[in-house]
Amino acid sequence: MEIKKTAMITVCGRPNVGKSTLTNALVGEKIAIVSSKPQTTRNRICGVVNHGDTQLVLLDTPGFHKAKNRLGDYMVKVTRDSLADVDAALLLVEPVPHVGIPEQELIKKLKELGCPAILCVNKIDTVENKEDLLAVIAAYSEAHEFDAIVPISAQKRDGLDDLLSELCKHAQEGPQLFPDGMTTDQPDRQVVGEIVREKLLRNLDKEIPHGTAVEITRFVERDDEVIEVEATIFCEKKSHKGIIIGKNGEMLKKIGADARRDIERFMGTKVYLQTWVKVKENWRDNMNYIRSFGYDDK
Repeated sequence: MEIKKTAMITVCGRPNVGKSTLTNALVGEKIAIVSSKPQTTRNRICGVVNHGDTQLVLLDTPGFHKAKNRLGDYMVKVTRDSLADVDAALLLVEPVPHVGIPEQELIKKLKELGCPAILCVNKIDTVENKEDLLAVIAAYSEAHEFDAIVPISAQKRDGLDDLLSELCKHAQEGPQLFPDGMTTDQPDRQVVGEIVREKLLRNLDKEIPHGTAVEITRFVERDDEVIEVEATIFCEKKSHKGIIIGKNGEMLKKIGADARRDIERFMGTKVYLQTWVKVKENWRDNMNYIRSFGYDDK
């Protein structure tokens, strides 16, 4: 079907509420990394969904949180800036019957901008009593006059058709922004770097993975269609480097093997992945390092 309308939609919410899981579910493939740890997403990630005659451009943003370092400041700024100049915002919340501080801050910003907003109550598969869900809806309805309220489970893919219908109501007539088959504006090497970082988040405990960054130093497609990738993992302490590598290199091997599988799925071809680990102390408070890893605040 010919695309006749488009809508730019910012997906916002507190850390770990399921924004990237929802973006991936709506797009239909993995474009944003997911882990059980908060603050997994650091940059704004663009996902493209064609639904009928409408193209939705979803802006998956970092979780809105109280920043503890300059990287955190950057992530909060990305979320705030992403609410400007969009057709609508999708505020994703957990099924808790009170409005938390991050949600209050985001609602305040939405009111300031006069931005149309859809409330999306996620993780409804965890709610046993449906009356509890009504209490959640009542609490948020009191805080803001949302254009629509849609209960969903991003993980179980429940309620997504209803959500897409609501999002499409905010589309404006205009040309197609992204060609058919394109699901994200991220360069392949950026997605590959994020996949490696996801495996760090999933395999490592506590604070260590939050202090890591990944730089793709080589990305070459050979004549036999095998893609050669070299990834350098940066961490903040020498002790962290030892943990990332693991005994006899076992942890780094596992991270590499997990990443390679997902990269091959994303790229649709065989991948040869090599990984190294280097230390850059306190890089999260150094704007030069932050920018060099692709987190540019301009």
